[in-house]
Amino acid sequence: MSTASTPPAFDPLDPAGVDALLTADELAVRSSVRQLCDDQIDPYVAEWFEAGELPDVRGLAKEFGALGLLGMHLEGYGCAGMSATEYGIACLELEASDSGIRSMVSVQGSLAMYAIWRWGSEEQKQAWLPGMAAGDLIGCFGLTEPDHGSDPGNMRTRARRDGDDWILDGRKMWITNGSVADVAVVWAQTDDKIRGFVVPTDTPGFSAPVIKHKMSLRASVTSELVLDGVRLPADAVLPEVSGLKGPLSCLNEARYGIVWGAMGAARSSIQAALSYAGEREQFGKPIAGFQLTQEKLANMALEYSKGVLLALHLGRAKDDGRLRPEHVSLGKLNNVREAIEICRTARTILGANGISLEYPVIRHANNLESVLTYEGTVEMHTLVVGQAMTGLAAFR
Repeated sequence: MSTASTPPAFDPLDPAGVDALLTADELAVRSSVRQLCDDQIDPYVAEWFEAGELPDVRGLAKEFGALGLLGMHLEGYGCAGMSATEYGIACLELEASDSGIRSMVSVQGSLAMYAIWRWGSEEQKQAWLPGMAAGDLIGCFGLTEPDHGSDPGNMRTRARRDGDDWILDGRKMWITNGSVADVAVVWAQTDDKIRGFVVPTDTPGFSAPVIKHKMSLRASVTSELVLDGVRLPADAVLPEVSGLKGPLSCLNEARYGIVWGAMGAARSSIQAALSYAGEREQFGKPIAGFQLTQEKLANMALEYSKGVLLALHLGRAKDDGRLRPEHVSLGKLNNVREAIEICRTARTILGANGISLEYPVIRHANNLESVLTYEGTVEMHTLVVGQAMTGLAAFR
């Protein structure tokens, strides 16, 4: 028989009591990241979003580096060597502030740094990873092209040999951190297979124009990468991988962070809606006292709880070496979709105020429209899961 005890108080922002499943170290990571966001991000992010800029990117990068958030799940080279679950919890807290902030950290650690850490030479690792982990150097990841997103195997960026050197020509699009990066990991077609290249951004022929007129991820640096006859030495190529295995392995790392991060945007929106519903009065009482509002709040809490539990389960699986790419597709597909619906529902509780940047809800909803399609669209992740279930590929 179980021993009778008094359960903890109900937490509206942890309705399933998931905190009880977290270790002391995981809770400490959450607390430290949340404090950083409270101090350095939350007071300013609505203004950044409205202005469509992320000022002092390098200052933020150094703050994140000092806390060990950049490449935090990687070992050695100045990286923190934390668990996948701890990294996921950090992503949730970062995205509770803004998806663009989580993207900045995710692209640095899970894409640019991971590519060098997993597939680079020892010389490349020593040259770049310590500075990137500290936030002294910023990286970006060039895979998506203007005409090739979901089908990277047909990318048009080319790398050709010229003596011992490589010459790169092409364009990459929608690149987070691009115009502020010190190094770009660029994927290109060669005469053999797709290869990855470590490209210092001060190399002649490389430029990164900022993409403007965005209505989503506005507190984030998004750029085009232009490579016009970029000459690189032979040792610029990532030596340990060829083909799509390289970039897709990196994307899987970043997608895992999105599984967690989307729940941060959802939690922030629930918190805003719950607070507003308790203060806003109509017909003589707070709207939180009406049945339809409580139904919305309960349904948001239900989907949020399921999403966090799924993220935690995948985090434990990743830490144990049991996580498959299909699991990550399942998590991204569910959690981003449900997070958007939570934000939209929260917006209805706030009424007209829901479209104001005085509240975080519309900002999260707009951001998640990008998160829904980047690093794998809904359609692609649906077909990944479908193929895993049936054994039949339906991509073409």
